[in-house]
Amino acid sequence: MMNRREHIEKTVQWLRDKVEEANCKGLVVGVSGGIDSAVVCNLIKRAYPSNSIGVIMSINSNPKDREDALKVIKGCEIDYIDLDLTEPQLEIKDMALNALKEKNLFNENGERAADSNLRARIRMSTLYTVANNLGYLVVGTDNAAEVHTGYFTKYGDGGVDLIPLANLTKAEVYEWAKELGVHEDVINKAPSAGLWEGQTDENEMGTTYDMIDKVVQGKRDEVPQKDLDIIDRLHRISEHKRNMPPKPPIFE
Repeated sequence: MMNRREHIEKTVQWLRDKVEEANCKGLVVGVSGGIDSAVVCNLIKRAYPSNSIGVIMSINSNPKDREDALKVIKGCEIDYIDLDLTEPQLEIKDMALNALKEKNLFNENGERAADSNLRARIRMSTLYTVANNLGYLVVGTDNAAEVHTGYFTKYGDGGVDLIPLANLTKAEVYEWAKELGVHEDVINKAPSAGLWEGQTDENEMGTTYDMIDKVVQGKRDEVPQKDLDIIDRLHRISEHKRNMPPKPPIFE
């Protein structure tokens, strides 16, 4: 069985192989200041020391997230660009929602979902703008727990070319972060998508990454039923995110 360092080295080589297969030149990742993007940032820098770039994309974000993102970037010495996408996101959101209001179709209960998912999709479009210009692939940051529960935005942070952490539990992501030398401020912060003030992943999901990790590892008997119910529901309703859009049968 491979140790952690060997697993990291194999993943770095896998990233190189995928770039070569795609006839591309390098890799780009959005750097949020969270643990997952920090690990991926370090991986792509190792894979392509001269052809990797991190992109900070603030949208009404907590300034602390940007500070942590810069700590990650400085730590692995990756090239980066620093963008504030607050105004473009607000302009698109207001344009769409005001048009609905004019038609008396606006749903106040759906405003937060529209806002938060648009943030993820604007970031995705920004990453692909960078990637297309440089001939790079976009690298995602979702781990096994997030893939299982669908805790990502369809065509947002789920819209990527490669997902190197997809087989890792959240606990393993933390282990890799320590191995890679990620700044302790990033390791110690509560996981959050940074969608609104005080938002955390676990509060939003209603369960913990530890419980999800156990389900992913096949240890369902160690998970309380209330957590199992939440995790199974999240997995069921997010199935569409893990598949290509459905198409009708061939009618005869």
